[in-house]
Amino acid sequence: ALDFLNTLLMIACKDYENAIKYYTEALELNPSNAIYYSNRSLAYLRTECYGYALADATKALEIDKNYIKGYYRRATSNMALGKFKAALKDYETVVRVRPNDKDATMKYQECSKIVKQKAFERAIASDETKKSVVDSLDIENMTIEDDYVGPKLEDGKVTLTFMKEMMDWFQDQKKLHRKCAYQILVQVKDVLSKLPSLVEITLKESEKITICGDTHGQYYDLLNIFKLNGLPSETNPYLFNGDFVDRGSFSLEVILTLFGFKLLFPDNFHLLRGNHETDNMNQMYGFEGEVKAKYTAQMFQLFSEVFQWLPLAQCINNKVLIMHGGLFSEDGVTLDDLRKIDRNRQPPDSGPMCDLLWSDPQPQNGRSISKRGVSCQFGPDVTERFLEQNKLDFIVRSHEVKAEGYEVTHSGKCITVFSAPNYCDQMGNKGAYIHLRGSDLKPEFHQFTAVVSIQSVYVMNTKTNGNTEGNVFRMI
Repeated sequence: ALDFLNTLLMIACKDYENAIKYYTEALELNPSNAIYYSNRSLAYLRTECYGYALADATKALEIDKNYIKGYYRRATSNMALGKFKAALKDYETVVRVRPNDKDATMKYQECSKIVKQKAFERAIASDETKKSVVDSLDIENMTIEDDYVGPKLEDGKVTLTFMKEMMDWFQDQKKLHRKCAYQILVQVKDVLSKLPSLVEITLKESEKITICGDTHGQYYDLLNIFKLNGLPSETNPYLFNGDFVDRGSFSLEVILTLFGFKLLFPDNFHLLRGNHETDNMNQMYGFEGEVKAKYTAQMFQLFSEVFQWLPLAQCINNKVLIMHGGLFSEDGVTLDDLRKIDRNRQPPDSGPMCDLLWSDPQPQNGRSISKRGVSCQFGPDVTERFLEQNKLDFIVRSHEVKAEGYEVTHSGKCITVFSAPNYCDQMGNKGAYIHLRGSDLKPEFHQFTAVVSIQSVYVMNTKTNGNTEGNVFRMI
């Protein structure tokens, strides 16, 4: 009983990794305890291992079909995986048994709204080519009001002066005029659409590039990266490796800043798509709501179009491959296969495009089912074969929170970098970025801590009986 209480305390103190460890040990001794499975499911949810969380919640219900918290956890897991109909069914069960549970009722209503919205979108879909939002915009005739004193593009162009003024404006939590935001989006869509799915660059011996991982709407930490490492320029190139938005409440400020620098230095500032630059994730984790709250639904649709043109991978000096997620569910994938990917779409549920955005490394050889419920986990032997076949030295990926901001695995051939310190204002992790120099391509790691600032006004909207489930966010 004392061990059980200690493990609950670990969850309360956000020590999820140890909570998972001790619940796993408890289940080895008592494999028919539904509560243990349900609580380990909670810990998996908080570490974004949604596939494992779903499996544990399902196992809890197999043991005890009347365990209501199991239905709630399974619904939360399915919501995180975009399986809204399955989630709705379980939320219905919870609400039927607990009609006075305000949180469960709110979750049920939220899920029901999404299911109806998806059904409506399918109903109005046609085989005709979808018109771009750009076609319905009249940016030239958008009026900038006299009382707006914020940054403006100069003759419709992004300049360094504009970028500095915009960053200061955002730092004061002020909103960029919608005309300026639309100008950036339309122009960056044009730039990105001309890039290949696999971007290939060459670093000269005297040059270096900075690689950053997930930033997730943590605008003040993005500013801190630029403070520590210098603003982007032709002599200080950057690569941001996806997941710019969601979770943090300043996703708009982050993405408009990154897009601005892409326009200013198109050949020296690189952006790759992450799994959060997708409609489903934006709907569940805050970005869609943020754009609608600060601007309009139309602008979110334009963001969705732009995200679809983000490249999927980048190769440096034919030796280092960078992607957001990781390697592939099957052997034999070549760089030429990546060049041929038609990326202008929402990602499929399987295949190389899905894997580039979603997969994770594992310490053991081979492949296994993904802890996230999407794509796979790949071992050091998979990495070795891929690198050998494609004559590469190592891969750099992001996608996972790391306590030190980075992690080197697979005998140095798989590197993870994560640049959102104290992720979600609660994880306590460091952030990091990597320097690669053309002379030797040896990674140099630079760590940093979170800026002391309230970066999130999103709260986890899944609280039941004091337990925070931790997947769907809402704005307050």
